[in-house]
Amino acid sequence: MSEGPAPMPDAPGTPRTTPGSCPFSGTTPGTDSEAAPGVGSETGSGAAPETGSRIVPVASGAAPETGPGVAPVASGAAPGTGSEARSGARSGAVPAGSGGTRASAPGPVPELFSWEFASDPYPAYAWLREHAPVRRTRLPSGVEAWLVTRYADARQALADQRLSKNPVHHAEPGKTGIPGERSAGLMTHLLNIDPPDHTRLRRLVSKAFTPRRVAAFAPRVQELTDRLIDSFAARGSADLIHEFAFPLPIYAICDMLGVPAEDQDDFRDWAGMMIRHGGGPRGGVARSVKKIRGYLAELIHRKRGDLGHDDGADDLISGLIRASDHGDHLTEAEAVAMCFVLLFAGFETTINLIGNGTYALLRNPEQRARLQSSLAAGETGLLETGVEELLRYDGPVELATWRYATTGLTIGGQPIPAGDPVLVVLAAADRDPDRFGAPDVLDLGRKDNQHLGYGHGIHYCLGAPLARLEGQTALATLLTRLPDLRLGVDPDELRWRGGLIMRGLRTLPVEFTPSAHR
Repeated sequence: MSEGPAPMPDAPGTPRTTPGSCPFSGTTPGTDSEAAPGVGSETGSGAAPETGSRIVPVASGAAPETGPGVAPVASGAAPGTGSEARSGARSGAVPAGSGGTRASAPGPVPELFSWEFASDPYPAYAWLREHAPVRRTRLPSGVEAWLVTRYADARQALADQRLSKNPVHHAEPGKTGIPGERSAGLMTHLLNIDPPDHTRLRRLVSKAFTPRRVAAFAPRVQELTDRLIDSFAARGSADLIHEFAFPLPIYAICDMLGVPAEDQDDFRDWAGMMIRHGGGPRGGVARSVKKIRGYLAELIHRKRGDLGHDDGADDLISGLIRASDHGDHLTEAEAVAMCFVLLFAGFETTINLIGNGTYALLRNPEQRARLQSSLAAGETGLLETGVEELLRYDGPVELATWRYATTGLTIGGQPIPAGDPVLVVLAAADRDPDRFGAPDVLDLGRKDNQHLGYGHGIHYCLGAPLARLEGQTALATLLTRLPDLRLGVDPDELRWRGGLIMRGLRTLPVEFTPSAHR
């Protein structure tokens, strides 16, 4: 590991300034083309979601709706306020088709993937859970997919091996996944493969995320956290996304992979490019992907040579090389793809956990005070259950990554034809009142909190232990060092990144009493 963090990143989209200036990423499913991004294929890169998406009646094989637009979900509600779907129908609204076990649904269908929806998707998800829990929807990218919104159905789908992760089962595989991964030869990673290859690759990588190894990494995470807070503590204000939540997991995962400190600024820049290009041609994201791929291939080659002289390197890339060289049959392409997806997917979840979690605490002052009192008493139990509740309440991953039906199957009473994509809406499942009492209430001490924030089944998030460590460390340190932390803008001024898979804020301006460095 490096001795200290590389110079902190500026806000994405701005020129780099002096070393030490501080400012995010987006896992962006979609095509490799240069077409402008749409929510159905871009994740979290700041792209404006396209509005007016049509919802396809859920009858198997039904054609997309061709009638007038659907009623919008009212904007302005703070995420997680427990509001129900609004009923103000737009003139000519199309009534819902059948969904799940229900033959019909009264009232207008909520509009999905608008800016208003991105700000607060929970009323629309409540409507879908109640009236159309398994519903075929045309995404703004043009891809049609089934949205699964109830908890019981979501758990079934996440563990159902008839739902493949391999995009070859989709008629248009280039329209799903990470932009640029296909052309860059990065398809053979955990998000795109099934057993037995998935089992083999996950076994190799899981060695890096054992409880013992993650615990040993805790001092480094604390060091990064303190240095980042030091960079703005004396100023009395900060943007917690660009200056804190973004760089912390970037530098942590770079350290774990074994990226040299002098190269970590490049990763910061490439991650920033994925956001800057989110509002423009998708090719900008693909170019960043190709740069990362080229760097990782060269780094793996260099580390393989270094291992001939020093076999004691303890980073993840060196471990993958040793496994490959000692008969575990990890090809160079697989090693590059694995490192890529660990970097790509391993930091945005933590960015959003920290950002969404901090925002939720600021909007729920009684829960925030409860946690601060617990921390002041030297307790950790409420912090641990609290992070789990934040993952459930407004988690970093809104929809699980793509799945494809390899055969006809039924979810929630709804037939799904072979070849159709299925998107499990984790954010909707984790607010299901049939599973969680008072689901729209933030309760940091919630018991029996078996949320789906990091998935379920064989594709459960491999990096969840590291993300939890980073989230717990970041939130505890923020609330301890900046005890009067408060929002620096009106909540209505905040904007959520347009996207399909991830859920996160673009910025989070805060104010606090200036304090000295530690």
